[in-house]
Amino acid sequence: MSARPGLAQTGVVLCVGVGVLSFAAILVRLTESAPMTIAAWRLMLATALLGPLCAVKWGRPSLREARPALLAGLFLALHFGAWIASLRLTTVASSVVLVATSPLFAGLIASVLGERMTPALWQGVVLAVVGGGIIAWGDMGIAESLAGNLLALVGAVAAAGYLVVGRRARHRGPLTRYVTLAYAAAALPLLAMAGATGNLLPVGGDWLWIALMAIGPQLVGHTSLNWAVRRLPTAAVAVAVLGEPVGAAVWAHVWLEEPLGLMQGVGMTLVLGGILRALLGGIQARREDGRPLSDG
Repeated sequence: MSARPGLAQTGVVLCVGVGVLSFAAILVRLTESAPMTIAAWRLMLATALLGPLCAVKWGRPSLREARPALLAGLFLALHFGAWIASLRLTTVASSVVLVATSPLFAGLIASVLGERMTPALWQGVVLAVVGGGIIAWGDMGIAESLAGNLLALVGAVAAAGYLVVGRRARHRGPLTRYVTLAYAAAALPLLAMAGATGNLLPVGGDWLWIALMAIGPQLVGHTSLNWAVRRLPTAAVAVAVLGEPVGAAVWAHVWLEEPLGLMQGVGMTLVLGGILRALLGGIQARREDGRPLSDG
Protein backbone atom coordinates (compact mmCIF):
# COMPACT_ATOMS: atom_id res chain seq x y z
CA MET A 1 0.00 0.00 0.00
CA SER A 2 2.96 2.33 -0.36
CA ALA A 3 2.90 2.88 -4.11
CA ARG A 4 0.81 6.01 -4.11
CA PRO A 5 -2.63 4.61 -4.96
CA GLY A 6 -5.28 6.84 -6.43
CA LEU A 7 -7.73 8.69 -4.22
CA ALA A 8 -10.61 6.44 -5.26
CA GLN A 9 -8.53 3.38 -4.35
CA THR A 10 -7.81 4.97 -0.99
CA GLY A 11 -11.55 5.28 -0.40
CA VAL A 12 -12.00 1.60 -1.24
CA VAL A 13 -9.26 0.57 1.22
CA LEU A 14 -10.88 2.73 3.88
CA CYS A 15 -14.29 1.12 3.34
CA VAL A 16 -12.76 -2.37 3.49
CA GLY A 17 -11.00 -1.43 6.73
CA VAL A 18 -14.24 -0.18 8.27
CA GLY A 19 -15.97 -3.37 7.13
CA VAL A 20 -13.37 -5.47 8.96
CA LEU A 21 -13.62 -3.13 11.97
CA SER A 22 -17.36 -3.80 12.18
CA PHE A 23 -16.70 -7.45 13.07
CA ALA A 24 -15.38 -6.29 16.47
CA ALA A 25 -18.89 -6.01 17.91
CA ILE A 26 -19.70 -9.59 16.91
CA LEU A 27 -16.48 -10.86 18.47
CA VAL A 28 -17.13 -8.89 21.66
CA ARG A 29 -20.56 -10.52 21.92
CA LEU A 30 -18.80 -13.90 22.05
CA THR A 31 -16.66 -12.94 25.06
CA GLU A 32 -17.33 -12.91 28.79
CA SER A 33 -14.50 -10.64 29.97
CA ALA A 34 -14.82 -7.02 31.08
CA PRO A 35 -14.86 -4.56 28.15
CA MET A 36 -11.77 -2.70 29.42
CA THR A 37 -9.87 -5.98 29.61
CA ILE A 38 -10.87 -6.87 26.05
CA ALA A 39 -9.77 -3.47 24.72
CA ALA A 40 -6.43 -3.63 26.57
CA TRP A 41 -5.48 -7.13 25.41
CA ARG A 42 -6.69 -6.55 21.87
CA LEU A 43 -4.16 -3.71 21.69
CA MET A 44 -1.46 -5.65 23.54
CA LEU A 45 -1.68 -8.60 21.14
CA ALA A 46 -1.64 -6.27 18.11
CA THR A 47 1.48 -4.59 19.49
CA ALA A 48 3.13 -7.97 20.12
CA LEU A 49 2.46 -9.03 16.53
CA LEU A 50 3.81 -5.82 15.00
CA GLY A 51 6.67 -5.13 17.43
CA PRO A 52 9.24 -7.68 16.19
CA LEU A 53 8.68 -6.67 12.56
CA CYS A 54 9.28 -3.01 13.38
CA ALA A 55 12.36 -3.75 15.48
CA VAL A 56 13.98 -5.86 12.76
CA LYS A 57 13.04 -3.71 9.75
CA TRP A 58 13.23 -0.14 11.08
CA GLY A 59 14.96 -0.21 14.45
CA ARG A 60 14.45 2.41 17.13
CA PRO A 61 12.24 5.41 16.21
CA SER A 62 13.43 8.98 16.65
CA LEU A 63 11.89 11.18 19.33
CA ARG A 64 10.31 13.31 16.58
CA GLU A 65 8.60 10.23 15.18
CA ALA A 66 7.61 8.74 18.55
CA ARG A 67 5.90 11.82 20.01
CA PRO A 68 2.82 11.91 17.73
CA ALA A 69 2.45 8.12 17.89
CA LEU A 70 2.45 8.16 21.68
CA LEU A 71 0.01 11.08 21.71
CA ALA A 72 -2.29 9.22 19.31
CA GLY A 73 -2.13 6.18 21.58
CA LEU A 74 -3.15 8.23 24.59
CA PHE A 75 -6.10 9.63 22.63
CA LEU A 76 -7.09 6.08 21.63
CA ALA A 77 -6.87 4.89 25.25
CA LEU A 78 -8.94 7.88 26.39
CA HIS A 79 -11.53 7.09 23.70
CA PHE A 80 -11.87 3.45 24.76
CA GLY A 81 -11.82 4.26 28.48
CA ALA A 82 -14.30 7.14 28.38
CA TRP A 83 -16.73 5.42 26.04
CA ILE A 84 -16.72 2.13 27.96
CA ALA A 85 -17.22 4.02 31.23
CA SER A 86 -20.09 6.01 29.71
CA LEU A 87 -21.95 2.76 28.94
CA ARG A 88 -22.09 2.11 32.69
CA LEU A 89 -23.55 5.54 33.49
CA THR A 90 -26.01 6.39 30.72
CA THR A 91 -28.20 4.63 28.18
CA VAL A 92 -26.53 2.77 25.35
CA ALA A 93 -28.45 4.93 22.86
CA SER A 94 -27.25 8.18 24.42
CA SER A 95 -23.67 6.93 24.51
CA VAL A 96 -23.73 5.80 20.88
CA VAL A 97 -25.30 9.03 19.63
CA LEU A 98 -22.81 11.22 21.49
CA VAL A 99 -19.76 9.19 20.44
CA ALA A 100 -21.04 9.38 16.85
CA THR A 101 -20.46 13.16 16.95
CA SER A 102 -16.70 12.53 16.57
CA PRO A 103 -16.72 13.55 12.85
CA LEU A 104 -18.02 16.98 13.85
CA PHE A 105 -15.16 17.40 16.32
CA ALA A 106 -12.69 16.02 13.79
CA GLY A 107 -13.86 18.55 11.20
CA LEU A 108 -13.70 21.44 13.67
CA ILE A 109 -10.23 20.51 14.97
CA ALA A 110 -8.90 19.95 11.45
CA SER A 111 -10.32 23.30 10.31
CA VAL A 112 -8.66 25.11 13.21
CA LEU A 113 -5.36 23.43 12.26
CA GLY A 114 -5.69 24.64 8.66
CA GLU A 115 -7.15 21.59 6.91
CA ARG A 116 -9.61 22.60 4.18
CA MET A 117 -13.20 21.36 4.51
CA THR A 118 -15.32 21.43 1.34
CA PRO A 119 -19.10 21.96 1.54
CA ALA A 120 -19.60 18.38 0.32
CA LEU A 121 -17.44 17.10 3.16
CA TRP A 122 -19.44 19.05 5.77
CA GLN A 123 -22.68 17.79 4.22
CA GLY A 124 -21.45 14.22 4.55
CA VAL A 125 -20.46 14.79 8.19
CA VAL A 126 -23.87 16.19 9.13
CA LEU A 127 -25.79 13.54 7.17
CA ALA A 128 -23.88 10.67 8.79
CA VAL A 129 -24.18 12.10 12.32
CA VAL A 130 -27.95 12.56 11.89
CA GLY A 131 -28.19 8.99 10.60
CA GLY A 132 -26.31 7.72 13.65
CA GLY A 133 -28.76 9.56 15.89
CA ILE A 134 -31.74 8.01 14.13
CA ILE A 135 -30.31 4.50 14.50
CA ALA A 136 -30.18 4.92 18.27
CA TRP A 137 -33.36 7.00 18.65
CA GLY A 138 -35.67 4.01 19.09
CA ASP A 139 -33.64 2.81 22.09
CA MET A 140 -33.41 6.21 23.76
CA GLY A 141 -34.11 5.88 27.47
CA ILE A 142 -35.78 8.42 29.74
CA ALA A 143 -33.27 8.26 32.58
CA GLU A 144 -29.93 9.67 31.52
CA SER A 145 -26.80 10.52 33.47
CA LEU A 146 -24.98 13.78 32.91
CA ALA A 147 -21.67 12.16 33.86
CA GLY A 148 -22.20 9.32 31.39
CA ASN A 149 -23.13 11.71 28.60
CA LEU A 150 -20.09 13.87 29.27
CA LEU A 151 -17.85 10.80 29.18
CA ALA A 152 -19.35 9.82 25.82
CA LEU A 153 -18.53 13.30 24.50
CA VAL A 154 -14.99 12.95 25.83
CA GLY A 155 -14.81 9.68 23.91
CA ALA A 156 -15.95 11.45 20.74
CA VAL A 157 -13.36 14.23 21.11
CA ALA A 158 -10.63 11.66 21.86
CA ALA A 159 -11.52 9.66 18.74
CA ALA A 160 -11.28 12.85 16.69
CA GLY A 161 -7.94 13.68 18.29
CA TYR A 162 -6.64 10.20 17.48
CA LEU A 163 -7.34 10.71 13.77
CA VAL A 164 -6.13 14.32 13.68
CA VAL A 165 -2.79 13.36 15.21
CA GLY A 166 -2.45 10.49 12.73
CA ARG A 167 -3.13 12.88 9.87
CA ARG A 168 -0.50 15.37 11.00
CA ALA A 169 2.08 12.62 11.60
CA ARG A 170 1.88 11.34 8.02
CA HIS A 171 5.45 12.42 7.12
CA ARG A 172 7.07 11.08 10.30
CA GLY A 173 8.28 7.59 9.58
CA PRO A 174 6.73 4.34 8.30
CA LEU A 175 3.09 3.65 9.09
CA THR A 176 3.71 0.24 10.67
CA ARG A 177 6.10 1.66 13.25
CA TYR A 178 3.73 4.56 13.94
CA VAL A 179 0.74 2.30 14.68
CA THR A 180 2.86 -0.09 16.75
CA LEU A 181 3.87 2.76 19.04
CA ALA A 182 0.30 4.11 19.12
CA TYR A 183 -1.24 0.74 19.99
CA ALA A 184 1.35 0.15 22.73
CA ALA A 185 0.73 3.61 24.18
CA ALA A 186 -3.02 2.90 24.22
CA ALA A 187 -2.69 -0.61 25.65
CA LEU A 188 -0.65 0.23 28.75
CA PRO A 189 -3.06 2.68 30.47
CA LEU A 190 -6.02 0.47 29.55
CA LEU A 191 -4.21 -2.53 31.04
CA ALA A 192 -3.55 -0.53 34.21
CA MET A 193 -7.24 0.41 34.46
CA ALA A 194 -8.27 -3.20 33.90
CA GLY A 195 -5.90 -4.32 36.65
CA ALA A 196 -7.20 -1.64 39.01
CA THR A 197 -10.72 -3.04 38.63
CA GLY A 198 -9.56 -6.59 39.29
CA ASN A 199 -9.94 -7.70 35.68
CA LEU A 200 -6.34 -7.82 34.49
CA LEU A 201 -6.66 -11.06 32.48
CA PRO A 202 -9.47 -12.18 30.18
CA VAL A 203 -11.58 -15.25 30.85
CA GLY A 204 -9.67 -18.27 29.50
CA GLY A 205 -11.99 -19.01 26.60
CA ASP A 206 -11.89 -15.38 25.41
CA TRP A 207 -8.29 -15.44 24.24
CA LEU A 208 -9.25 -16.77 20.80
CA TRP A 209 -11.84 -14.04 20.21
CA ILE A 210 -9.49 -11.32 21.47
CA ALA A 211 -6.72 -12.65 19.19
CA LEU A 212 -9.12 -12.44 16.25
CA MET A 213 -9.94 -8.84 17.26
CA ALA A 214 -6.24 -8.02 17.33
CA ILE A 215 -5.65 -9.49 13.87
CA GLY A 216 -8.83 -8.24 12.17
CA PRO A 217 -10.43 -5.10 13.65
CA GLN A 218 -7.18 -3.77 15.15
CA LEU A 219 -4.40 -4.65 12.70
CA VAL A 220 -6.49 -4.51 9.52
CA GLY A 221 -9.29 -2.15 10.57
CA HIS A 222 -7.54 0.49 12.67
CA THR A 223 -4.36 0.38 10.62
CA SER A 224 -6.45 1.05 7.49
CA LEU A 225 -7.85 4.15 9.21
CA ASN A 226 -4.35 5.39 9.98
CA TRP A 227 -3.27 4.65 6.41
CA ALA A 228 -6.28 6.43 4.91
CA VAL A 229 -6.05 9.49 7.15
CA ARG A 230 -2.61 10.19 5.65
CA ARG A 231 -4.30 10.54 2.26
CA LEU A 232 -7.83 11.85 2.89
CA PRO A 233 -9.14 14.70 5.08
CA THR A 234 -9.53 13.76 8.74
CA ALA A 235 -13.28 14.36 8.78
CA ALA A 236 -13.83 12.07 5.78
CA VAL A 237 -12.14 9.20 7.61
CA ALA A 238 -14.03 9.99 10.82
CA VAL A 239 -17.33 9.85 8.91
CA ALA A 240 -16.36 6.52 7.34
CA VAL A 241 -15.85 5.09 10.83
CA LEU A 242 -19.60 5.58 11.41
CA GLY A 243 -20.01 2.69 8.99
CA GLU A 244 -18.73 0.40 11.78
CA PRO A 245 -22.04 0.23 13.74
CA VAL A 246 -23.95 -0.13 10.46
CA GLY A 247 -21.83 -3.12 9.46
CA ALA A 248 -22.06 -4.55 12.98
CA ALA A 249 -25.87 -4.32 12.88
CA VAL A 250 -25.95 -6.14 9.53
CA TRP A 251 -23.63 -8.92 10.76
CA ALA A 252 -25.67 -9.25 13.96
CA HIS A 253 -28.84 -9.56 11.89
CA VAL A 254 -27.31 -12.24 9.65
CA TRP A 255 -25.46 -14.32 12.25
CA LEU A 256 -27.14 -13.55 15.59
CA GLU A 257 -30.65 -13.03 14.16
CA GLU A 258 -31.00 -9.62 15.82
CA PRO A 259 -33.91 -7.69 14.27
CA LEU A 260 -33.49 -4.54 12.18
CA GLY A 261 -36.30 -2.00 12.53
CA LEU A 262 -37.51 0.73 10.19
CA MET A 263 -35.73 3.49 12.14
CA GLN A 264 -32.46 1.58 11.95
CA GLY A 265 -32.90 1.12 8.20
CA VAL A 266 -33.51 4.84 7.66
CA GLY A 267 -30.55 5.75 9.88
CA MET A 268 -28.25 3.30 8.13
CA THR A 269 -29.23 4.70 4.74
CA LEU A 270 -28.38 8.22 5.92
CA VAL A 271 -25.07 7.08 7.42
CA LEU A 272 -24.05 5.31 4.22
CA GLY A 273 -25.12 8.32 2.16
CA GLY A 274 -23.13 10.58 4.45
CA ILE A 275 -20.06 8.36 4.13
CA LEU A 276 -20.28 8.43 0.34
CA ARG A 277 -20.79 12.20 0.32
CA ALA A 278 -17.89 12.78 2.72
CA LEU A 279 -15.52 10.52 0.78
CA LEU A 280 -16.39 12.25 -2.48
CA GLY A 281 -15.91 15.60 -0.76
CA GLY A 282 -12.56 14.46 0.60
CA ILE A 283 -11.42 13.25 -2.81
CA GLN A 284 -12.53 16.57 -4.32
CA ALA A 285 -10.58 18.51 -1.71
CA ARG A 286 -7.38 16.56 -2.37
CA ARG A 287 -7.70 16.93 -6.14
CA GLU A 288 -8.31 20.67 -5.85
CA ASP A 289 -5.35 21.07 -3.52
CA GLY A 290 -3.17 19.16 -5.97
CA ARG A 291 -0.88 17.79 -3.25
CA PRO A 292 0.76 14.37 -3.72
CA LEU A 293 -0.35 11.53 -1.51
CA SER A 294 1.89 10.62 1.37
CA ASP A 295 3.76 7.39 1.00
CA GLY A 296 3.11 6.68 4.65
